[in-house]
Amino acid sequence: MLIRTAQHILHAQETIEGAGVRLHRAFGYHQIPMFDPFLMLDDFRGDNPDDYIRGFPWHPHRGIETVTYMLEGKVEHGDSMGNSGTIGAGAVQWMTAGSGIIHQEMPKPVNGKMGGFQLWVNLPRSEKLIHPRYQEIVAEDIPAISPERGVSIKVIAGSYGGIKGPVKDIVADPDYLDISLEEGRTFLHQVPRGYTVFCYMFAGTGTCGQGGQVLKNRDLVLFGDGDHVQFKAVNGPCRLLLLSGKPIKEPIAWGGPIVMNTQEELQQAFREYEEGTFIKT
Repeated sequence: MLIRTAQHILHAQETIEGAGVRLHRAFGYHQIPMFDPFLMLDDFRGDNPDDYIRGFPWHPHRGIETVTYMLEGKVEHGDSMGNSGTIGAGAVQWMTAGSGIIHQEMPKPVNGKMGGFQLWVNLPRSEKLIHPRYQEIVAEDIPAISPERGVSIKVIAGSYGGIKGPVKDIVADPDYLDISLEEGRTFLHQVPRGYTVFCYMFAGTGTCGQGGQVLKNRDLVLFGDGDHVQFKAVNGPCRLLLLSGKPIKEPIAWGGPIVMNTQEELQQAFREYEEGTFIKT
């Protein structure tokens, strides 16, 4: 067993996106290609509706997947394919933009609370122009398991202990786990060697890896290689996201909401958006 050690530690930085949404970015454009196949992780938890209520009005995506996981409140969404709906607390939406989609995402508080995460996952060249699709999973369909006392795991994608998450057929072959640990409890998980693995602490304090690196709220660790990751809650309970995925190892041309392989492809995408030929369905 080779337990992965912390390779890079980042702390999420406050930024403004959309129509004026105040959020914290754990990693993004400036870290490519460190997190390949992952592109960005945003933490949009907030107590003040003025920080998020203006949301993300109509905008395009091509060449990526966006993954929205809600903790509290809800996000109302609609798109150019005629889809609309609500992502409620505990639910996840895994959207494969593929050849192109135009959508909007508008956060709404419930009982004065709203918060969650959005992850962007890159698509390889062979998948960038596939037909757009959604996987929308309600909270009740996400397995929540407790393999031992003081350990609780929600399996969104991938698997843990033979329990598979409801998100299927994702080219990055991801694990996406939401892990809660009581004080003093340890979590050990096997991951494929060569895959990118990171965790994001969003409640409490914990230690991770062979070296016992301390992580607090909004701390992110990118691990070196190995076949296991390990965490322990200290000074009380903690909660974190754990993600792993297979690197693509292809060139990245990133312009706002569109990610292609070359600048020429990127320019073509924006030209099509301006000319009204962006949607291929």
